[in-house]
Amino acid sequence: MNLIDLRSDTVTQPTPGMREAMVTAVTGDDVYGEDPTVHQLEQRLAARLGLETGLFVPSGTMSNLLALMAHCERGDEYIAGQLAHAYKYEAGGAAVLGSIQPQPIEMEPDGSLDLARVAAAIKPEDFHFARTRLLALENTMHGKVLPLAYLAEARAFTRERGLALHLDGARLFNAVVKLGCTAEDIGRHFDSVSVCLSKGLGAPVGSVLCGSQPLIAKARRLRKMVGGGMRQAGVLAAAGLYALEHQVQRLADDHQRAHDIARGLEALGYRVEPVQTNMVYVDMGDRAASLKAFCAERGVVITAAPRLRLVTHLDVLPEHVDPILESFSAFLKA
Repeated sequence: MNLIDLRSDTVTQPTPGMREAMVTAVTGDDVYGEDPTVHQLEQRLAARLGLETGLFVPSGTMSNLLALMAHCERGDEYIAGQLAHAYKYEAGGAAVLGSIQPQPIEMEPDGSLDLARVAAAIKPEDFHFARTRLLALENTMHGKVLPLAYLAEARAFTRERGLALHLDGARLFNAVVKLGCTAEDIGRHFDSVSVCLSKGLGAPVGSVLCGSQPLIAKARRLRKMVGGGMRQAGVLAAAGLYALEHQVQRLADDHQRAHDIARGLEALGYRVEPVQTNMVYVDMGDRAASLKAFCAERGVVITAAPRLRLVTHLDVLPEHVDPILESFSAFLKA
């Protein structure tokens, strides 16, 4: 049975063209700074974002961790959304490894943070408190895109208050395609940006942290400290370069597929949240586990959660939409 895997866009397989790029990649020892393909990836992505330079790392979790540790010292604090990946889903790394205090706040329905609420969370200059140093945003957030006007407002806000601004841009290019803008239109508002290559872009591994030369120099040392230094990493970087060159604009196909699935589910009577990019959220309540088992028998792989997330990606094809909807339809009749 050919499985249709909707758990995440991290499950994509390298395309034939990407595999060829990996096989023919020129490599060197990246810990010594001698891998030309890694250099090319770092500089190309930084240039796209309008930032000075980049650092190739194994994962988005590490990229966010290095950003937080580069911006903050022990006893400092960062503010993030209550559901932000860097706060909730990265094993408490900033607190455990960086001695950095997280200050989570409630998020708005559109994925943004109310800047008045952020202002209220900033600690006064008093030795009783951790020192607030950084605001971290996420784009996309649960598939929702932060508007450019909001990013400009957040940039002005952090400058007025002496805070750095970091973006967990794991799916930044989904936002770029949705907004019809450039990556620089988003990146220029931030002091640092993390971009995942292994999600919608379809590379097998890797993320790039971009920022100023001094910030990335500090992050490079921290990468070594946490075990993220890789040797002939050009084999992996080549996949990232291929993705940037060939697999950005096709994200629109994923978005269309998500809209098609959402409309079909709504027609069946499911409660579906509005779709912006490649994520479909469905309210399943206590039926999630039974739906997961039911779909698995029909070759459709999903997670079990009351707020069910279905993620489209380059391996979810147009001909998969009908089998997905047929599985959900049959579940209602079972």
